[in-house]
Amino acid sequence: MAARRGNRSVAGGLVGLLLGAAGATGVAVAGPDRLVPFGTTTAAQDDRVDDPGVGGGGVGQPARTAEPVATTTTTAAPTSTTTTTTTTTLATTTTATAEPTTAPPTTTTAPARPVSEAQRVVELVNEARAAAGCDAVRVDERVVDAAQGHSDDMSARGYFSHETPEGVDFATRMREAGYPDPGGENIAKGQRTPESVMKAWLGSEGHRRNVLDCRFTAMGVGLNTDGWYWTQDFGW
Repeated sequence: MAARRGNRSVAGGLVGLLLGAAGATGVAVAGPDRLVPFGTTTAAQDDRVDDPGVGGGGVGQPARTAEPVATTTTTAAPTSTTTTTTTTTLATTTTATAEPTTAPPTTTTAPARPVSEAQRVVELVNEARAAAGCDAVRVDERVVDAAQGHSDDMSARGYFSHETPEGVDFATRMREAGYPDPGGENIAKGQRTPESVMKAWLGSEGHRRNVLDCRFTAMGVGLNTDGWYWTQDFGW
């Protein structure tokens, strides 16, 4: 699936998480030899745990160490989205004879990729990791491409899931973008600031586990502001 660039940034909505590699929705415990499902969490909202705004998960994959990793499953709940449209009107100018001039033709350009919002999420992730005693994750452009492509695809086709309608999961997207070691994914929908989306993720046990997994070394953030779809991918 070709990644598409789009708009992104956030305030109240859904969040979903994924930990591991290919498979069904939810999160799993992964050791070197097997995947073991573990636990279930209920949906939580933008700013609070146990709110219908948080949605579900992915699967686990073997970590680089031999120890099993505990993970959880979250379930997605329907949510409403708000689409904001803006209209620009051109001011009318007049000549010395008071006759109106012809307004210049309008042009449409694609909104710029919201790099500042994505960078702020990275900063907030590393602040939380530092407080938990973890090393900072670095931004990897391959991971960014995978995350941005997923946010764009969810926005364009109106779904909210770690898997595409065709069943392509985050690990496949990351590998197709050139990153060999996919680790985990968080998604969210509806939040309008980096602070609010991070508050939602950190307020959900499974999503927080991804953010604070000290084994992750790379990450990328994707945001499309048409529906405010966020994707946060992590790599080993």
